[in-house]
Amino acid sequence: MKNLTKQNCIPCQGNVPPLTTSRIQDLIIQLDHDWRVSKEHHLERDFTFKNFQEALAFTNRVGKLAEEQAHHPDIYLAWGRVTITIWTHKIDGLTENDFILAAKIDEF
Repeated sequence: MKNLTKQNCIPCQGNVPPLTTSRIQDLIIQLDHDWRVSKEHHLERDFTFKNFQEALAFTNRVGKLAEEQAHHPDIYLAWGRVTITIWTHKIDGLTENDFILAAKIDEF
């Protein structure tokens, strides 16, 4: 099994099928246990912080990573809380890129 954090996201050109249930199960075990797979469509995780400033700083780190990887999650920022939702918009489902980005976020 490749270490997801050592890989980089590869831009999706479309016309690829979303990951199978079996492949999703293989990849999710490589992430922090707080990540959830919803309807085999997207990954989601909530992060909590002591205050708004810490949540904003985390959001900015995720934004920088997303730009570096050219793979952009949905980010919900609130006082002391950030929710990250990841899926590959081009195919409206999960690809390995989504798990790579999640694994890199886990490193923060």
